[in-house]
Amino acid sequence: MKVLISPTTLDEADLVMNCKSKCDILDIKNVKEGSLGAQMPWIIKEIVDKAHTKGLVTSATLGDLPNKPGTAAQAAHGVAGCGVDYVKAGVYESRTLDDATALLLACVKAVKCVNKKAKVVASGYGDFARFGGLHWRDLVEAAHRAGCDAVLIDTYIKDGRTLFDNMSKKECKEFCDKAKEHGMEVALAGSIREENLENIYEISPTFIGVRGAVCEKGNRSNKMTTDRITEFLDMIRNRRIATAA
Repeated sequence: MKVLISPTTLDEADLVMNCKSKCDILDIKNVKEGSLGAQMPWIIKEIVDKAHTKGLVTSATLGDLPNKPGTAAQAAHGVAGCGVDYVKAGVYESRTLDDATALLLACVKAVKCVNKKAKVVASGYGDFARFGGLHWRDLVEAAHRAGCDAVLIDTYIKDGRTLFDNMSKKECKEFCDKAKEHGMEVALAGSIREENLENIYEISPTFIGVRGAVCEKGNRSNKMTTDRITEFLDMIRNRRIATAA
């Protein structure tokens, strides 16, 4: 299982990049604009350029998107042009399978016409029932129909509830298994805490995504700290070593 950490600035990205234990993906976002808030392109480009000199994989979010494929396509085209390896599209206002498919297909086409190697991540929300969003089963199917490379489940409402407060372990496992059956990478995120890791290891996603877990006081709106980043990455690293042994 790989680790995705979400910095919002170059300074935070430097903290992650300079840790002895390395994360697998630097995921650039803007927490002031929501769960999958979009960051400014010049900040994305600055982080991507530095990360790539260190051989790190990068991703960036397009935002919690409206149900407007044209708007989403333009955002996807712009982010792909910043050189990221993964483009994450937040399927927020698309409430039906057909709408979600159309939105994601527009993102895929826009990204691939800039960089055929860049991967598109269909990103949904485990707490969809709290705001009338797209069901996670429809997210996986829409991602498959649109030709996405990966699918991620997060939480939209950041009020301290984790992914596992909104989805059962069984549902998370089904989500991951369905994505893998379609040949997609799969990620779990959403206020993930240390006590959730045992369940996550059993579910076995491709990636786990975190921000709050590596920020001051566990709050995603606070700054990341070297100590919390190191502690979290060492915990994952030690688990990998133990598993390999």
